Amino acid sequence: MSRFWSPVVHTLTPYVPGEQPKLQKIVKLNTNENPYGPSPKVIAALHDVAGDALRLYPDPNADQLKDAIAAYHDVKRENVFVGNGSDEVLAHVFCGLLKHDKPLLFPDISYSFYPVYCGLYQIDYRTVKLNNAFEIDLADYEQDAGAIIFPNPNAPTGHLLPLAAIEKLLVRQPDVVIVIDEAYIDFGGESAIKLVDRYPNLLVVQTLSKSRSLAGLRIGFAIGQPQLIEGLERVKNSFNSYPLDRFAIAGAAASFGDDEYFRAMCTKVIASRERLVTAMAQLGFEVIPSAANFIFAHHPEHDAGQLAAALREHGVIVRHFKAARIDQHLRISIGTDAECDALLAALHAVLR
Repeated sequence: MSRFWSPVVHTLTPYVPGEQPKLQKIVKLNTNENPYGPSPKVIAALHDVAGDALRLYPDPNADQLKDAIAAYHDVKRENVFVGNGSDEVLAHVFCGLLKHDKPLLFPDISYSFYPVYCGLYQIDYRTVKLNNAFEIDLADYEQDAGAIIFPNPNAPTGHLLPLAAIEKLLVRQPDVVIVIDEAYIDFGGESAIKLVDRYPNLLVVQTLSKSRSLAGLRIGFAIGQPQLIEGLERVKNSFNSYPLDRFAIAGAAASFGDDEYFRAMCTKVIASRERLVTAMAQLGFEVIPSAANFIFAHHPEHDAGQLAAALREHGVIVRHFKAARIDQHLRISIGTDAECDALLAALHAVLR
């Protein structure tokens, strides 16, 4: 530790992202990236941007992208906020909307960046325990709170909440900001965006990293009523007026213009997920029902950490969390069918 650090730095426990291995010929199923590339229209848009205009700053408001998102989700531009990946969007959300006198609520098993943001922005929080089936029970959130945030589907479990349950919570907590983190919603869920016009306390956050195959461009967005969006814009413009570069704006906008490709790729991932779940069950794994592009599984007769290490020796990387309650589970991203077959072959070898 350095004596030159600000006091807050000494208190931080940074988020640890999934490994990006440098090894060759690895089946990489540990960071929930889409196994299929982005739409050809995105690639064409990126080529169009690569020119003399790169000497100029991008549009600080990213209106081209906001208009594309607004049109796709049938909202207005003033309902849309964009940022450098949903992680940056969430950071501004924590700073601008979730710090109150009462504690912030979120699940005890969830996106591990949430407590990191709380440490960075010195937000008081309280975790709400998942039930024994690793499900979020929104009745547990009908308590005194400053704000509420949870992923849907949840990560790393993949469990999906129905829209009716979310709306019930919105009705019962009308004075509390409720943020739904929908990083994986396109793989089997129904977005809460359709509720935004009726609930001024609702903010929905999404990313283009997963279902739209743009993890390398770093684009996230939020949709809510204008008073919430204005708060986020004030935070963003006090931090970085140009969070999205010209490539990100053009590529992201183009992705919303190819709905056929987007839906086809989501369908392929969902089909591979269901196929993998069936095969894993035949190997003795217990798999939590997932609506995401990953599964969360454990084998009652094998240690999860040892399984992860053994799979790595066979050239397959999955995610093992050492946190309480889930240290015997593996989170496995859905790859191509060929990658899933490689995983299954490795598991056959390891379990034998």
